[in-house]
Amino acid sequence: MAAGARPTTTWDLTALLNAADPKATLPERHIWLVRLLEWLRHPAPSRGVPGLKVEVLRLGSRWLHRERPADPLVATAPDTPVGLLRLRHLLNVLAQNEGPRQQVQAVWWAFWREVDIAALCADFGFPSRMSLASELGHRLSMQWLPGTPDTRDLAALFPLLFVPADADWLQALDDDTRDRLAQLTTPNASEPAAWRPAMLEAITFLVSAVRAAGFSPPLRQRMDAELLADEPFRQLPQATERVHTAVLGGDHEAALREASYLRALLAQCRRAGDSIAEHLEEHGVSVDIVFQVDQLRERCNRIEQLLDCVLATTPAPDLLRLLRALLQTQAERQGIRALLAQHYSLLARKVAERSAATGEHYITRNAAEYRGMLGRAAGGGAVLALTTFAKFGVLALGLSAFWAGWWAGINYATSFVLIYLLGWTVATKQPAMTAPAMAAKLREMERAPAEDGAAPLDGFIDEVAHLIRSQMAGIIGNLALVFPLVLVVQLAAQRVFGATPIGHHDAEHVLDTLSLLGPTPLYAAFTGVLLFASSLIAGWCENWFVFHRLDSAIAWHPRLVARFGATRTRRWATWWRHHVSGLAANVSLGMMLGVLPVLGTFFGLPVEVRHVTLSTGQLAAALGAEGWNLLRHDAFWWCAAGIAATGLLNLLVSFTLAFRVALRSRGIRLKERGRIYAAFRRRLGAQPLSFVWPPRSDRTSG
Repeated sequence: MAAGARPTTTWDLTALLNAADPKATLPERHIWLVRLLEWLRHPAPSRGVPGLKVEVLRLGSRWLHRERPADPLVATAPDTPVGLLRLRHLLNVLAQNEGPRQQVQAVWWAFWREVDIAALCADFGFPSRMSLASELGHRLSMQWLPGTPDTRDLAALFPLLFVPADADWLQALDDDTRDRLAQLTTPNASEPAAWRPAMLEAITFLVSAVRAAGFSPPLRQRMDAELLADEPFRQLPQATERVHTAVLGGDHEAALREASYLRALLAQCRRAGDSIAEHLEEHGVSVDIVFQVDQLRERCNRIEQLLDCVLATTPAPDLLRLLRALLQTQAERQGIRALLAQHYSLLARKVAERSAATGEHYITRNAAEYRGMLGRAAGGGAVLALTTFAKFGVLALGLSAFWAGWWAGINYATSFVLIYLLGWTVATKQPAMTAPAMAAKLREMERAPAEDGAAPLDGFIDEVAHLIRSQMAGIIGNLALVFPLVLVVQLAAQRVFGATPIGHHDAEHVLDTLSLLGPTPLYAAFTGVLLFASSLIAGWCENWFVFHRLDSAIAWHPRLVARFGATRTRRWATWWRHHVSGLAANVSLGMMLGVLPVLGTFFGLPVEVRHVTLSTGQLAAALGAEGWNLLRHDAFWWCAAGIAATGLLNLLVSFTLAFRVALRSRGIRLKERGRIYAAFRRRLGAQPLSFVWPPRSDRTSG
């Protein structure tokens, strides 16, 4: 039976009562309990509900029940959960019939004697190894691998018995039904607190795990030293042992006193764990450390819940709260997406923040910066003109598919890195970097005081206008140089050598592949995804560089210091710290543009890339090869339209994906989209040119 899977056949109450056999084997009794709980949560259209008087008859060795209408004055609340209705019905049946009641009690008492309660309290919800990969593997196994009722481990049996929805009827349990259920399912009065030693043992297990986590180097070295001054992790075992002794000795006052001290230590441990987040914010994020801190916090909370149970004079309410908490844990552990979202959120936010810091350099706010962007983009276009010829040169070598893609990627990566090192710009790289910066501005707008009126909103629209102008400047600068340079080289070669570097056959291929009438829009959108992915890789690489303190390792490396001197080595370390993100973005983008289409073909996916600047260079090469008469053919203009669509999709897809990640990583919810859209339309109607060229005030300030 798969963990969490429910039986497909629902037994009626008669069959369940007849099947209750305390002498059956352990897996058979566990299956019976699974059936019983399934019967409780199964809707009953006409039978087996309160409001019916029940008669139970014994025929030989079998018990049968009959139901007839009850007193019409007896009513049940219409919103009472089905599980509670059927539980009351079961208790009424058993209260009136001694034979079935004894059989059911015997099954439950055998269950409590044989299962490991401490395993449920200490282990359920926590992975055996403190790593995100281990938890991910466990959740996958829970979803796909079968579980077995042939176990004494209550933590393993729990998902077979309960589903998260059972928390609804457990929440609705009234005191009378709860007490009657306790009398049915718990052992006799001679051992009324048999579960307490098991819970105390579970507390000991959990404290050991918390102490080990607190002493582990990844967490200990990142905790606030002031919070560790009293050594809370070191004191946990002794405090736990004192609670254990007081509870088992029956000294309630001492137990309360020692438990209060243990709770104070747990609170201190939680604060020490929470202080790790500040270190990660500054020195880089590790998802495994985030996961371990979360597990430390959850184990401390579980210890608190168990203390409530073992110290309570009337433990039933606390036991039910613990059971509901376990059901909530079960619900949370069923999702793979929730796990990744929870523990990658901090990493995503740091990646977005690092991209936002980079993206600020791509946003122009006045005429001087706008002209500077045009110049940097023109430089990028000049380099990409050379890249266009190098690409056709690689294809002319006739290499195998993989190596052709590999060297095409090297060509792109080299060009992008050269543009980056020269301080120039590739327009399509801007959106994925500027989107997190826009999300940061949006967060500032939402946090602004309400009395500021429309000022924060107008400021955000100003940023949108700055961004659009910057994108326009980048594209115009790139295309303004790549097209004429490629065309001039083609025409000059034709005039001097009588032949063009990129010939008729390649020109025909360009005209066939770049047309808007083909799959160009799809490929352009895919390229936008790659542009976004390169920004994520850049942020991750920078986070990895910072987390492992590689700048410090370079600055103080003995051999480097001895060879180049301390000053030059520190300067080299600082250079890498400032440029690792840019280098990672450009190298990853270039290699993805070259290699991924080849890998897609290998797996039967006809995927290609369409980059607006590179496509423009290819179209210019086709025009140079075919001559000016090509302007009279529709094929050229369909390619021009395809390039326009390529530019739009490159920018739109990469910006949208990066913006969504930035919003989600910061927990931003666009509550006032209507106001933002209305303000954008007003600006577009009043100052349409502000989205293309800096307004007069900006030009003056520039």
